[in-house]
Amino acid sequence: MTPLLAHVPHVCLSEPLGDWRHLLAVIWDFLSLSLFSLGGGNTLLNEYHHLAVDKYCWLSSRQFADIYALAEAAPGPSSMIVGLLGMGAAVQEGPLWGVLSGVAAEAAILLPSTLLMVAASLSWNRLREAPVRIAFERGLGPITLGILFAVGLKILRISDHDTPAYAVSAVVCLLMLRTRISPLWFMAVAAVLGGLGLVNR
Repeated sequence: MTPLLAHVPHVCLSEPLGDWRHLLAVIWDFLSLSLFSLGGGNTLLNEYHHLAVDKYCWLSSRQFADIYALAEAAPGPSSMIVGLLGMGAAVQEGPLWGVLSGVAAEAAILLPSTLLMVAASLSWNRLREAPVRIAFERGLGPITLGILFAVGLKILRISDHDTPAYAVSAVVCLLMLRTRISPLWFMAVAAVLGGLGLVNR
């Protein structure tokens, strides 16, 4: 690459989902991710961001952060973000494609992991005292915590863009670790600060 071209910013073109071939590619991506959702849907957030922002260029990082906030605030599982990502990816092709893509992405992320958990639950009790089960469960704990920590850092990077926002995040993290205050209070205070324009993304 010449020095002149090295300074040209990469243009990210959105992958269209107006035909079945592209839609099936999206479904396959989420199907393949489903079996790796250890500890809940949030553990895959880094990969969701990579697919939606870097690979397919459906959304900007700021839009991704907004969708994540919406999915977390709404009642239901954390994997709801996948349906919103699928909808956001295809809504430019029309509302019908948006709904179809959202439903397909959500089904793709939930179905394989659900079937695997049902199959595991049916036989897990038979291994209640087995050393393999005990070692497996003890090993998965630190792995899941590590993944969730990485997800938290990812959210900080794509959401906080000024000093007050970083300060609010740090204070909330400290209070969550040291107190038993409900997270709803932190969400309410952060919403008020954002509404007053004291914290900007």
